[in-house]
Amino acid sequence: MVVYIAKRILLMIPTLFGVMLVTFVVTQFVPGGPVEKLIAEMEGHGKGGEDATVMTSSLYRGGSGLDQERVARLKELYGFDKPPAERFFTMMKNYLVFDFGTSYYYHKSVVDLVVSRMPVSMSLGLWSFVIVYGICIPLGIAKAVRDGSRFDVISSTAILIGYAIPGFVLGIALIVLFGGGSFWDIFPLRGLVSDNWVEMGVGMKIVDYLWHMVLPITASAVGSLAVMTMLTKNSFLEEIRKQYVLTARAKGLSEGQVLYKHIFRNAIIPIITGFPGYFIASFFTGSLLIETIFSLDGMGLLAYQSVLNRDYPVVLGTLYFFTLIGLIARLLSDLSYVLVDPRISFRHVDN
Repeated sequence: MVVYIAKRILLMIPTLFGVMLVTFVVTQFVPGGPVEKLIAEMEGHGKGGEDATVMTSSLYRGGSGLDQERVARLKELYGFDKPPAERFFTMMKNYLVFDFGTSYYYHKSVVDLVVSRMPVSMSLGLWSFVIVYGICIPLGIAKAVRDGSRFDVISSTAILIGYAIPGFVLGIALIVLFGGGSFWDIFPLRGLVSDNWVEMGVGMKIVDYLWHMVLPITASAVGSLAVMTMLTKNSFLEEIRKQYVLTARAKGLSEGQVLYKHIFRNAIIPIITGFPGYFIASFFTGSLLIETIFSLDGMGLLAYQSVLNRDYPVVLGTLYFFTLIGLIARLLSDLSYVLVDPRISFRHVDN
């Protein structure tokens, strides 16, 4: 096991390096880089980032545009005066100590910028995770035990309808119905908390936070219910039809003992193996459409704006971090096989 884990960790290094190299190369060929974008905005009297015009006002002189000397100074300002290979290896060296630099657009540390957006993404992801696993596993087991019954047909129809409705469409419908759009004004439409949240007591703060989360969590979680529910149902159905289940029943065991002492251990493996990855991803991923609809300033919106603004420190820094998290989550998913089923071993892999 230790040798297997060590091998997997060593394999993460070239994988991470390859992902970053490909992305870095692609950014070099994307038209309208940060320097070109800033020059166009300055010559068109537009505005760059929050403080871009203040930082570079001395480089621009009215309608005469920018000469080569000032363009060179802009490239030096953003570090583009160095060869691409040197910039890449310098970047990777800094990333090893989680130094992601400063955003071109927001002029803030990338780490501080990501940390400021994390509460939104963590709220959406964590609550969606709890709801999906908390509902889908019991529901999937119930559907497998009652396969073909009226309960199975009705519940399948309901969750498939929810799966067919895109999350952003459901979000808009919820706003229209319950956000004061055309019917009931029940739930708030923006932010994680109310403006006077600081003045509230502890109990009211919790209620206010949960009240703000109802609509976005519903919109983001409903689409995931069908996949996990049907995966759970099919996994349990496959085990229920196996010979050892008939043997267990023939020995006089109750249906509860057969289900939870024999079937459960084998059927839960496909569900549990995806648990670590989904759990870790729930803390860091964001949903652009859900965040936009409900005016939530999270990671999805940050990633979208960073790509549009060619904010490469944010794009590459978050990619490095999330890729690393994804590789660790994949390793944990593989190790969860052993925790769930002791019969599985990585000894042959170690050799």
